[in-house]
Amino acid sequence: MRTIEIILAGCVFALAAGCESADSSKPSLANQIETLQQEKTQLHNQLKEAKAENEQLKQQMQVISGLPEETKPQNIYSISSIKITRYTNLYDKDKDAKKETLIVYIQPIDQDGHIIKAAGTVDVELLDLNKPEGPVILSKWQVTAQELRKLWFKTLLTLNYRLTFQVGDKVVDFKEPLTVKVTFTDYLTSKVFKELKVIKP
Repeated sequence: MRTIEIILAGCVFALAAGCESADSSKPSLANQIETLQQEKTQLHNQLKEAKAENEQLKQQMQVISGLPEETKPQNIYSISSIKITRYTNLYDKDKDAKKETLIVYIQPIDQDGHIIKAAGTVDVELLDLNKPEGPVILSKWQVTAQELRKLWFKTLLTLNYRLTFQVGDKVVDFKEPLTVKVTFTDYLTSKVFKELKVIKP
């Protein structure tokens, strides 16, 4: 009988030790509470920042809505048209007797006819309209607003965006006129402007 009691006591001790070991691998209640408090603090801070940002946006909208009609953003230096200048063409930049570089000069024009550095996205297509089967897109590119802002080009005579593309593998023999198509999406008004220009050898 004494032996059985000793064995049972040993089993109980082993089970208790096993449970304690298993429980020790889990976060304690105090640690769980501390983690939840930290998460609550983070959420509270995020909510506070969101409210502050929302309040700032409300104030900006109130200022804008209170402006006279003629001074609202959509009426300030907005584009009314774009122009592809006469210098747009294919050029031989490496002096190998082959015109492999397309340079496109673009001028955003405002309501008063002035050239302005407008922010936007530009899509450019080089077209061959001489094919009997119809227009052929030789190549096309997109210039993002971030890229475009670095391409503002000033000379003594004019201002424009200057876009450069390599077309050596697209235009094998430049003996007939080609067409440059430009699509300018204005970021301020979301308006889209399109322009075509024929370039000649």
